[in-house]
Amino acid sequence: MEDGEDLVSVDYEVSGKVQGVFFRKYTQGEAKRLGLVGWVQNTSHGTVQGQIQGPAARVQELQEWLRKIGSPQSRISRAEFSNEKKIKALEHKEFQIVK
Repeated sequence: MEDGEDLVSVDYEVSGKVQGVFFRKYTQGEAKRLGLVGWVQNTSHGTVQGQIQGPAARVQELQEWLRKIGSPQSRISRAEFSNEKKIKALEHKEFQIVK
């Protein structure tokens, strides 16, 4: 990671057809490709939620991916991001799928 690049943490929730379409698996793959850490899980109300942490520019890339791309079979109607903040250190070791 480059010196001087801010680390950020952001929570997200994605709505639409995002369960039963390998959305969590693809999100984990994309996060790992970008070198990000955090987690993703299905919710009881049919959305997918989680947290992303890493360099600000990479986090923004994953946010765009969550907004527009997702897994091949998914249909994203809305992606909401909240609690964005700068952090001094990563709070997760990897990007996990939470059951």
